[in-house]
Amino acid sequence: MDSLVTTQWLADEMGASDLRVVDASAFLPEHTRNAALEYEACHIPGAVFMDLANLIDPAASVANTLPSAERFASRMQSLGLGDGSRIVVYDDSPIKSATRAWFMLTMFGAQNVALLDGGIAKWKAEGRPCAQGRETLRHRHFTVWSDDSHVRSKAQVLANIDSGAEQLVDARGAGRFTGDVAETKPGLASGHIPGARNVPYASLFAPDGTWKKPEALRAAFDAAGIDMDRPVISSCGSGMTANVLIFALHLLGKEDVSLYDGSWSEWGADPALPVETGPAR
Repeated sequence: MDSLVTTQWLADEMGASDLRVVDASAFLPEHTRNAALEYEACHIPGAVFMDLANLIDPAASVANTLPSAERFASRMQSLGLGDGSRIVVYDDSPIKSATRAWFMLTMFGAQNVALLDGGIAKWKAEGRPCAQGRETLRHRHFTVWSDDSHVRSKAQVLANIDSGAEQLVDARGAGRFTGDVAETKPGLASGHIPGARNVPYASLFAPDGTWKKPEALRAAFDAAGIDMDRPVISSCGSGMTANVLIFALHLLGKEDVSLYDGSWSEWGADPALPVETGPAR
């Protein structure tokens, strides 16, 4: 299974015993939308609801922090996602939250995970069927396993400013990156981590919500000054849209990419940390 599948591919595969479809929609407070209610109103038949809002570390000081391997595996088992499953994730979210689900699934050991290109919006636009209510599948074993080698901490990102060992790319919009658009969260500085480059995540999609072609994705990173031969750390506002950049780079065959999970929610809240404003230097 490719990492990015079409709606037609999914329609042809529906009913396969090893296929699991997952609605990974999630929203920010300003979206004023309820992912669970929208799932119950209309989802791809057979899809289970991932509930990303609760797949976090509740003890973490920063919101939206990655959960423990045990917490993640327990949730996957309850959804009927197990070892050997082919998993297709989709969303209907402006922040493309299915990429966060893809990152977690691969980090926590799932071997065969794909994104649905265009999400449920494309599925519905093509007149394909929707189901209502909640789906329940038989529990399946999901091995507790984790590889955090592609996750970076605040301390590691701070050390990287001096070492320059990894490039840092920020997925936020240009205005927030430069500091021209103020952060809405109280106490959060405006600007970006010193040395970061900017590839706004929304720039990686075509007008119909599908991913741009590989040559256009590569052009976006080239224009930002990202050297594809060097490792990358991806950051954003809260660790969500950074995964869009990680998946885009994955589509280009680049795997030496890591997530700064705390992202600007953590960095911008610490007055002791350095901040740059203006365009990338």
